Amino acid sequence: MLESFFFVGLPYVALFVLVVGTAYRMRSNPFSQSALTSQFLESKKLLWGSWPWHLGILVILAGHLAAFLIPGVWRSLTTFPLFLLTIETIGVAAAVLCIIGLSVLLFRRLTSAKLQSVTTLMDFVILAILLFQVLLGLGVAMAHRWGSVWSTETTTPYLWSLLRFHPDLSYVTGMPPMVKMHLACAWFIFLLLPFSRLIHLLSVPVHYLFRPPQKVVWTNARRFAVGHTAQRVMESRRYFLRAATGIAGAGVLLSMGVMDKLFGFFKGPDMTIAEESELLNKKLQRLQQAAHERELELERLRNDYIFVAHMGELSQTNGKYFIDYQMRPALAFLNPDNTPQLISAKCTHLGCTVGSTVDASGHLLCPCHMSYFDIHTGIPVPGSPAKDPLPLLGWVVMDPKGKIVASHGPDGKVQGGLDPKQLKTYSVYIARKYEETA
Repeated sequence: MLESFFFVGLPYVALFVLVVGTAYRMRSNPFSQSALTSQFLESKKLLWGSWPWHLGILVILAGHLAAFLIPGVWRSLTTFPLFLLTIETIGVAAAVLCIIGLSVLLFRRLTSAKLQSVTTLMDFVILAILLFQVLLGLGVAMAHRWGSVWSTETTTPYLWSLLRFHPDLSYVTGMPPMVKMHLACAWFIFLLLPFSRLIHLLSVPVHYLFRPPQKVVWTNARRFAVGHTAQRVMESRRYFLRAATGIAGAGVLLSMGVMDKLFGFFKGPDMTIAEESELLNKKLQRLQQAAHERELELERLRNDYIFVAHMGELSQTNGKYFIDYQMRPALAFLNPDNTPQLISAKCTHLGCTVGSTVDASGHLLCPCHMSYFDIHTGIPVPGSPAKDPLPLLGWVVMDPKGKIVASHGPDGKVQGGLDPKQLKTYSVYIARKYEETA
C-alpha cells in the first residue's frame, strides 16, 4: 500500500501540482519567478556555495537525463569499463560538490542576520531536502555501485511506465530501501518546486531574444568627453550588421553540418548485403526467442507438472537452469542424500540471475552486486547487498511410467522415497500446486 502511494500516487500528484501550481504562480504573480538573489546582502559565502552547487547539480542532472532519455545508447556506453568508471567517478565528485555548496548556502542563511530577514521557512526546507537528497544519492552510489548500469533496467522503465500512464511497480518493489527513499524524495522536490525559489529553473528568459532593440547610453567620463555623434551611431550599426551577418553565416554552415549528421543518424548507414543479412538474422533470432518464451508460458498454463531434469543430470556443485511457473530462472541441484534441491535463481536484490556454481562454502554468487546465498536455505550471507533469501521450490520425482515416487512441498518434508538403484531413471518436475501455495 505504501509503495503504491509513494511510487504511483505521489508522482502523479507531484507532477499535477508542478504543472498547475507553476502556471498559476506565473499568471498570478509573475515577478516572483526569479531566484530573489541575495548577492547584494552577502557575496563571499554565496560565491563559495553557489558555484559548487550549480556545477555539481548540472552534471548530476545531465547524467540522470541521459539514462532516462536515451537508455539504449547509455546502456551500450556503460558496457565499456573505462566509460563506466569515469561516469561513476564524475558522479561522486559532482555529489561532493553539491554537498559542499549546499552546506555553505545553508550555513550562510543561518549565520547572516541580513539574510535571515529575507529568508522564509520554505528556503530552509528546500535547502534541507536538497542536501538530504544528494546525500541519499551519494549513499546509493557507494552502497549499490554501478547505478549507471542497473538504473537503465529499473528506474528508467519505471519512469517511462509512469509517463505512459501504465505504472509498473515491479521495477521498484525489489529495490533496496535507500534507492526507494531517493526516488520518493525526488517526487517531494517536484511537489514543493512551485512554492519555492526553485521556480526560477523554469524562468528561462526566451523573450529576450524577440524583444525590441534597446538603446544603451553609457555615462562614463570618457564617453562624455568624446561625445556621441551621428557618425559614431551609424558606424556602430554597421559593425553590428557585419557581426550579425557573420554569425548568421557561421550558424547556417554549422546547421548544415549538424543536419547532415542528424539526417545520417536517423537514416542509418548504407549497409552491404552481408550486413543487411546479419541484421535480419538478429531480428529473426529475437522473434524466435520471443516465440519460445510464449511457448513456455503456454506450457505452464496447460500443465500441472513441468519437466526440470533427469536425476542423473543433477550435480551437487553445478546447477541446471530451468524456468519456473512464474517465468523466472531457477536452479536444480542434487542434495547429499540424493534428493533434488530446487532454488530460485532470481536475485532478491535487483533481479539479476544467480550463478549456477556452488563454491567450497556451499554458497551461490550473484555476479551483479556480489551477493552470496546459502545453497540449502537460500539465506544471503551477512554483508551481501541482498537481504531477502532465495525462495526454495517444491518438486516431485516420477519414475519412467509417470508415477510420483517422492515429493517435497512448502512444508519442507519429503514424502515417499527414492530407490538408489533406480535413481538415474527418475525425472524431476516442478508442480503448479506447490508454487500456488508458496
